[in-house]
Amino acid sequence: MSAKKVKVRFAPSPTGDLHVGNIRTALFDWAYARHTGGTFLFRIEDTDTTRVTDEYINAAIDTLKWLGLQWDEGPEVGGPNGPYLQSQRLDIYAQWAQKFLDQKDAYYCYCSPDELEAVREEQRKANVAPGYNGHCRELTADQIAAFKAQGREGVVRMRMPEGSTTFVDEIRGEVTFDHKFVPDFVLVRADGSPLYTLAVAVDDILMGVTHVLRGEDLLSSTPRQIRVYQAMGVALEDYPVFAHLPFVMGQDNAKLSKRNGEVSIAWYREQGYLPEAICNYLALLGWSPGDDRENISMKELTELFTVEKVHSSPARFDMKKLEAINGDKIRALSVEDFAQWTIPFLKKAAIIEGTDAEIALVKQALPLIQERIVKLDEAPQLLKLLFVKEFAIDSEVVSKVNDEGAKSILKRAQSELEELSTWNHESIEAALRASLIEEMGLKPRIAFTALRIATTGSTISPPLFESMELLGKQACLARISLALSL
Repeated sequence: MSAKKVKVRFAPSPTGDLHVGNIRTALFDWAYARHTGGTFLFRIEDTDTTRVTDEYINAAIDTLKWLGLQWDEGPEVGGPNGPYLQSQRLDIYAQWAQKFLDQKDAYYCYCSPDELEAVREEQRKANVAPGYNGHCRELTADQIAAFKAQGREGVVRMRMPEGSTTFVDEIRGEVTFDHKFVPDFVLVRADGSPLYTLAVAVDDILMGVTHVLRGEDLLSSTPRQIRVYQAMGVALEDYPVFAHLPFVMGQDNAKLSKRNGEVSIAWYREQGYLPEAICNYLALLGWSPGDDRENISMKELTELFTVEKVHSSPARFDMKKLEAINGDKIRALSVEDFAQWTIPFLKKAAIIEGTDAEIALVKQALPLIQERIVKLDEAPQLLKLLFVKEFAIDSEVVSKVNDEGAKSILKRAQSELEELSTWNHESIEAALRASLIEEMGLKPRIAFTALRIATTGSTISPPLFESMELLGKQACLARISLALSL
């Protein structure tokens, strides 16, 4: 890419929770800024006040913090180019719109929605490209006065000259748009509020953005932004460099949408995905470090990321691959870090209240499940056996400890465990294997399934003997007695 001092921006319009596509863009922007020693700017595009709320803005800020994508300029951080919420920059856009009107680069358009729709319908019938027909381009003073007398309020439209716009996209190469497919476009609504094309172009120039990395869906808006740069009097060498990232597709080959709740980052966070796993996986959607590895750290990402390695073809979102990466990240955590991530899930599930004794027991138990889970929200189900106030066996498996064979196993186990003077998983396993496997001649699956259900309440639990050690002798014997009484 260009040798300019890099400044990239992530500029969402948060009309809901940030989703996979948003965050992949933010991640690539952040990684490129860190790789080049540049600046990562965070800007909120909130001029659509009917859809963007304070709640969504705050959620977007929280999501970026949670993911570790810290910005250098923007909300809460500040910087020399603020304010960073577009709703606080309306005077700036109004001044530029007026300048464009004064320069005759823009004009007032008084066409009503019904009139515009009638034009589009005629264009459809004639099988020509839909778009504004330039009706108000050269209005006389009398025509303008007549429209105003009717109570019409005009929008501000930018004039698109004849010809075409050509620019080099850093991912797709040279791109050309014929202006017959880019009609005069609206800069300012009739109520005075700016549209995206005006605000984004003005802000990128005034804030010194050098590189625009964004989704492929915005590729077609580029000639409009370049037209605004021209009207602003920006020199060609000072235009931002564009790089349009490939689409992220679902398994059904349909484009992912934020209307699908399961692609929101909030959903993945609630499910127990680690932020580094999400970033690791999203980095691989359209980019590759150049080898076959799939497990990379955030530090490695900043060292390796270049736009030249971003693919132009669509990337496919694979939930199983994300789960595998998340499992790898969980297994790599220290016990302290694993506890820090897991305890909120245990509290939310009302498994623990968070006392010192409970947390100490959690830290003892976590190594037993660290190899077994791929998401943090699986921990409550596996660890609840240690904290349940009123123990009960799951109704689906009660029958497996009710038959005579299971009863004999549990009675023998109870007898052996009562005699144990040392209570740890090694001594528990040795005693039970000697009595149930060697003396009674049972297969481990038969012998230990009954015991697992009796002591943990389920057929699914952390390793049996380690769980029994953490439960304690009295609790294990009491649970076996309960199973025998059913």
